[in-house]
Amino acid sequence: MTVISCYAHAMIKADIFYREKITKIFSEQKHIMDIGGGLRIRKDKGDRYNSGTQWIADLAQQVDYRIMDPVDTFHPDVIGDIHDMPFTDGALDAIICCSVLEHVKNPFIAANEMYRTLKTGGYAYVYVPFLYYYHAEPGYYGDYWRFTEEAIRELFKEFATIEICPVRGALATWVILNPWTRFLEPAAAWADRVLGKNKTKQVSAYAIFLVK
Repeated sequence: MTVISCYAHAMIKADIFYREKITKIFSEQKHIMDIGGGLRIRKDKGDRYNSGTQWIADLAQQVDYRIMDPVDTFHPDVIGDIHDMPFTDGALDAIICCSVLEHVKNPFIAANEMYRTLKTGGYAYVYVPFLYYYHAEPGYYGDYWRFTEEAIRELFKEFATIEICPVRGALATWVILNPWTRFLEPAAAWADRVLGKNKTKQVSAYAIFLVK
């Protein structure tokens, strides 16, 4: 297993990492499963839509892109539980799993299912929180877990390659924890760069790119 970490200009680096890895997935793989619809590119499927993701929606038109969710409320393509995914071994070319693992009861079983259903050489893009506020959705999902870099390595240790990119530096992470101070994030991000706080592990989240 190869592990790569990048601690630099944390928010800018994370944005670049996201765009590069999502583009790589949609350019190099065919059968892509978005667990929970975290890309937010479909108005008719998933619980949220983000108009800023049109560039991903354009890429998705060229592949077999589907959304899986455990309930039918938001009209997913596949109704399934990440703890027991309804796919055969190696059935998927790529998996997107953004802001999902903190909401599942057993992230280790979920990670194993992702590994099982990916083909050899398949890709996964995962996003998990570390220092982030409580955000359950009553009646839909709970909020169970937060993940350090060490936890990520353990969770995905079966994968051949793990790339880990932190999201936000320590000061920006601190200001977004409080709804009343989130407007200070740009200034805090600047201070993180100047003071070197991007090099700490006090971050709000991690973006992860996996190769089986």
